Amino acid sequence: MADNRLSSEIIYRCADTVMILSVVLIALLYTSTYNLSGYLAAGLGAALVFGLVGRFTDIYTSWSGRPFLRDEAMRTVVTWLATFFILVFLIFIFKSSTKFSRIVLLSWLFVTPFLLLSSRYLLRAALAHIKRLGIRNHQIAIVGATEAGIKFADSLEQQPESGFQLAGFYHIDEDDKALNPLPSKYSYIGNTQDALEAARKGLWDQLYLALPADRKEFTARLISQFADSLSPVRLIPDNLTHSLLNARFVEIVDTPVLCLYDAPLSLKNTLVKRIEDLVIGSILLMLSLPVMAVIAAAIKLTSPGPILFKQSRHGLRGETFSVWKFRTMTVCENGDSIRQATRNDMRVTKVGAFLRKTSLDELPQFFNVIQGHMSIVGPRPHAVAHNETYKELIPGYMMRHMMKPGITGWAQINGWRGETDTLYKMQKRVECDMEYIRSWSLWLDLRIIFVTAFKTLHDKNAY
Repeated sequence: MADNRLSSEIIYRCADTVMILSVVLIALLYTSTYNLSGYLAAGLGAALVFGLVGRFTDIYTSWSGRPFLRDEAMRTVVTWLATFFILVFLIFIFKSSTKFSRIVLLSWLFVTPFLLLSSRYLLRAALAHIKRLGIRNHQIAIVGATEAGIKFADSLEQQPESGFQLAGFYHIDEDDKALNPLPSKYSYIGNTQDALEAARKGLWDQLYLALPADRKEFTARLISQFADSLSPVRLIPDNLTHSLLNARFVEIVDTPVLCLYDAPLSLKNTLVKRIEDLVIGSILLMLSLPVMAVIAAAIKLTSPGPILFKQSRHGLRGETFSVWKFRTMTVCENGDSIRQATRNDMRVTKVGAFLRKTSLDELPQFFNVIQGHMSIVGPRPHAVAHNETYKELIPGYMMRHMMKPGITGWAQINGWRGETDTLYKMQKRVECDMEYIRSWSLWLDLRIIFVTAFKTLHDKNAY
């Protein structure tokens, strides 16, 4: 497995180096300044810096089963932009700018990302095709036909490009085999003793344990028996274990304590996120002021009522604050009963329909961000009346308020924006919010902001 990862990384690194060098060498042929040695040195330096920066942006990790556009492509573009500006900075420091053509540098800046993404897309497709043919695949087996084990097997089957080939399941005991019949597409290949023997011989590239959650003693004993395995052994967590894995430990008076329901961000990350909000929020607020002025005039001239609309929302740890929006309706509801906007809602004005479709009605919330009541990215704040309803229907609903609410969020870019006319839609939104809270990072915030900028212009769920 390690050899496969290493060979894939070498292939990607070679392809990236070729793309970076080819653009600058081709571009310089079309300029009067022919500085081959200088451009070659710059190209090799850029390839080296790109590889080093790529270590921090994780562009050389395994991309099997991970989204191309939303993850790999964005990381690759960010890595190249960082590389280019580091290189330009070095050229400026060493006073070598006169030796390089602006045409070449601009061509290098804008063309290289397209070639990098194209080569990576083709490589991904080629490697995925090889894996679908069964070449370079990891032979694996699963111990335990539990719900988690079968779900994992289904995920592998749906993504053959991930490079895992399932041989079958080992059953826990005969009762387990009888009580948990496998789907017809899978089969049993033995019991736990057979699994232990196979592991000791290193028969499988990887062995996955999907053990019943209600048999703790058996699970602990079986895990200890796999200690002398020659095959890597991995545990597929049940729901409780999954929740515990996402919790963090703190040490209080020399005692390790598991934080089950707690603030998700450390003091350092809270400060990082606040700086992110102040810097990006201030820039976006200044850029949007002319647009907000035009919107304000359009609202005032086309319908009676105030330009801005404020509504009570719950913020961090349930604190109530007033969220600001451009008025898009003929009413300004802010009571115990609030009706969500629906498709073709007669209360929405003509200007309001455009604002809601493009999310421009949310622009005044940058003032909420600067004030500290909101963040640019986070769980969307719901009306207080809606919180009172859904906290009784969805377990863990109020955990969304362990982080500041945001103008946009993970749920919104994953299609759970707009009207929540069914409980299922709200549940999916809450699931996305909790996933975001558990896996927060500065990189994730920047990714959400980037995707939001493109996605909101054609979001069919906004009305």
